[in-house]
Amino acid sequence: QVHLVESGGGLVQPGGSLRLSCAASGSIFSINTMAWYHQAPGKERDLVATITSGGSTNYADSVKGRFTISRDNAKNTVYLQMNSLKPEDTAVYYCQYRRTRGSTNYDYWGQGTQVTVSS
Repeated sequence: QVHLVESGGGLVQPGGSLRLSCAASGSIFSINTMAWYHQAPGKERDLVATITSGGSTNYADSVKGRFTISRDNAKNTVYLQMNSLKPEDTAVYYCQYRRTRGSTNYDYWGQGTQVTVSS
């Protein structure tokens, strides 16, 4: 089992910044992928960014150039630096840990942290 705890959400004005953190504990394997998703009210949960244990990253088009995902493998923690925030970034942000074994993905989720962008 893997336990994920997100932090860092809150209320910010448009154009502002927030930094989310997600700490993983439990049965952590050295080779894994961690990601951030967001889910706005009435919408599906969408991918924001991913980062492999080797440091390769991928971003949704809507956040490219504004958000940066990073990780500290020694602390089993992933971060999401969010700059130039827009009202449409308002959502609950979820951290995901994925371990792939053969053709099977094992996914674990955090409880989510609310990000609200509003003046």
